[in-house]
Amino acid sequence: MSLEHVAWLTAGIFVIAVLYSSVGHAGASGYIAVMTLLGLAPQAIKPAALALNILVAAIAAWQFRRAGHFSWPLFWPFAVAAVPMAFLGGWWQLPAPVLKTLLGLVLLYSAARFFFHVSDERPAREPARVVSLAAGAAIGLLAGLTGTGGGIFLTPLILLMGWARAKTAAAVSALFILVNSVAGLAGNLASTQHLPAYLLALLLAAGIGGAIGSHMGSRHFPAPIVLRLLAAVLLVAGLKLLAT
Repeated sequence: MSLEHVAWLTAGIFVIAVLYSSVGHAGASGYIAVMTLLGLAPQAIKPAALALNILVAAIAAWQFRRAGHFSWPLFWPFAVAAVPMAFLGGWWQLPAPVLKTLLGLVLLYSAARFFFHVSDERPAREPARVVSLAAGAAIGLLAGLTGTGGGIFLTPLILLMGWARAKTAAAVSALFILVNSVAGLAGNLASTQHLPAYLLALLLAAGIGGAIGSHMGSRHFPAPIVLRLLAAVLLVAGLKLLAT
């Protein structure tokens, strides 16, 4: 890979990390899109995206927790059920056209809801434990099937159901993405034992972008801005799924 190629790649990774981390996401779908557009080999894309996901999710989780937005009681039932199902999702492959169309439509619907309904004033109410476990299991399975950390499904669910306000949802999603991405990368490395040689440069770009985006999202962006940023993320991801 040429130096110019690496420069464009790191620039794209930086921008994705800033945008996604500002809403508590790590950016796996964006990283995959950038690396695909720049012609990276498919076998290199998955471990690289997961490694970047882990770094940015860790930074975002730390920043949102420091700012006082994290809720352990909301987080743990989702995570406990999600991690084993993420392993299962990695093995089970649905027909790609069916899965991409379904997920793309769901994400576009969620984006429209967040853009036009950005009120963060209603009081949050945590879900029943059985509901959290069931939702976590389903999202973990989706995370495994789609090769992401699952935050792009968890955050819309939390907000649309009124289980938390925007920044708490972002904080919970960041740590949720982290644990799912660690599990995914561990499984990938167990089978391939390979990481791309240029990964260090990408990690540096993602780390800087993640620090900037998560700091701004956790402390400076008002809730309506966070929700509209999330709507933009979901719009891009949904269109990408429907277009590929």
